[in-house]
Amino acid sequence: MRGGYAWWYVDALSDDGARGLTVIAFIGSVFSPYYAWARRRTTGGLAEATSHVALNVALYGADGRRWAMTERGAPGLQRSASALEIGPSRVAWDGTALTIEIEEVTAPWSRRVRGTVRVVPTALHDESFALDAAGRHRWTPIAPCARVEVDLESPRSHWQGPGYFDRNDGSAPLEADFRRWDWSRAHSADGSTAVLYDVTRRDGSTHGLALRFDPRRAGSTAFEPPPEATLPRSAWGLQRGTRSDPGASPRIVQRLEDGPFYTRSVVASQLMGQPVTAMHESLDLRRFASPVVQAMLPFRMPRRSG
Repeated sequence: MRGGYAWWYVDALSDDGARGLTVIAFIGSVFSPYYAWARRRTTGGLAEATSHVALNVALYGADGRRWAMTERGAPGLQRSASALEIGPSRVAWDGTALTIEIEEVTAPWSRRVRGTVRVVPTALHDESFALDAAGRHRWTPIAPCARVEVDLESPRSHWQGPGYFDRNDGSAPLEADFRRWDWSRAHSADGSTAVLYDVTRRDGSTHGLALRFDPRRAGSTAFEPPPEATLPRSAWGLQRGTRSDPGASPRIVQRLEDGPFYTRSVVASQLMGQPVTAMHESLDLRRFASPVVQAMLPFRMPRRSG
């Protein structure tokens, strides 16, 4: 895989709403300044994706807020049909559940993140959706409905809650084909999940997805995207938006990440007549491509050879 990427993404919120996490395993780390610099040095931008791998772990809540993302070179990656080992951490699928064994260290201040996260799907999905007109970037909602069990030693934290598991992959850098996007996955009380994807491509064209996943039925159901709704700009002035039923007023109930090109938040809203709690992200790829922003990133994303 040269010049491209793949990532596997998990998020979860505790049943009481007090805790949350995201875990992302990257091959060809799309937000890595090291990978971006390597592509610029390589003919055709075809740097080797497996030389830029990472497990990103973000924890939120009273048990401890921590963020770790150490990039590793090719010696730090071992993989098979059912498992990924990135440095000392491991992600494995046994046919019924995804188990993530975490052994990471935060930056710039070193604190350990250690423990196990188990993702048990209540709905599986194998259809991929193209995000660009040429089909160079694809999204696959593997387990849009899931239960997640968290058992951490450091920081000590034990909880369960509704979660989500997907994969993105592509054959080109994100910033080559997109300006920005807003994405959210919303969990409702009936156990279903709604996913909204609103993408602005590099040429200014837009593309959207609005899909509902119900663990009691196979596959997905497309629904008419509700009206756009503006969310407050981030502390870095990042534009944010979502969609909600007419007359509803989405609101940010918790700010999880607020960076120069990326935000993650918990949003309360209404979709298809139901109140929902959504994990929401906004991404500005023109900001990410800025040399000033990329020079800042190594402070939170250190690199190790293996």
